[in-house]
Amino acid sequence: MIRINLLPFRLARKKENIRRQVSVFCLSVIFIILALGWVFFALNNEISQTQNEVAQIRDESLKYKKKADTVSRIKKDLAILENKLAIVENLKERKNEQQILLEKLSDTLVKTKMWLSSVSADAQTVSLKGVAFDNPTIAAFMRELENSQMFRAVDLKRSQTKAFYDNIRLKEFDIACKKIVPEQTAKDEKSKKGKK
Repeated sequence: MIRINLLPFRLARKKENIRRQVSVFCLSVIFIILALGWVFFALNNEISQTQNEVAQIRDESLKYKKKADTVSRIKKDLAILENKLAIVENLKERKNEQQILLEKLSDTLVKTKMWLSSVSADAQTVSLKGVAFDNPTIAAFMRELENSQMFRAVDLKRSQTKAFYDNIRLKEFDIACKKIVPEQTAKDEKSKKGKK
């Protein structure tokens, strides 16, 4: 009978299997390392792109912030300018208003029986101080003020007899009244028409 020694063949096959497994393992490790390297470089590239975009956005936001600051400063200056223009317009209106006020007062005076010693006015009220011959003259003056279209709520604050020029006894008076603003007159007329 012929004997064949199969041990070296099995041993060679075993070594071949071990070599194959080691090479598969090494190739797998190399593949995993390459895959991880590719992922690392891809993520690193994405991170650098994101950082570049963030830097560009910061630069743009700084530019826009400067522009926004400029716009807000211009708006503030514009508001101040509009306020000054409104004050100038108000002063122009009030300049003419004082002249009209004095003309109306001179029209309502009882001629040759009274005179005004001081007139002070603000946006809504007028204070009058003056001297008259008697109380009926003061009453007539107050009626004229109420009947005019420029004054309302006429109120006699003080009336007293005083001696003037060689003991001539005259009535000194203080009157307070409210001005009727032209806008208010127009509103009053509209409300009267609405009631009719």
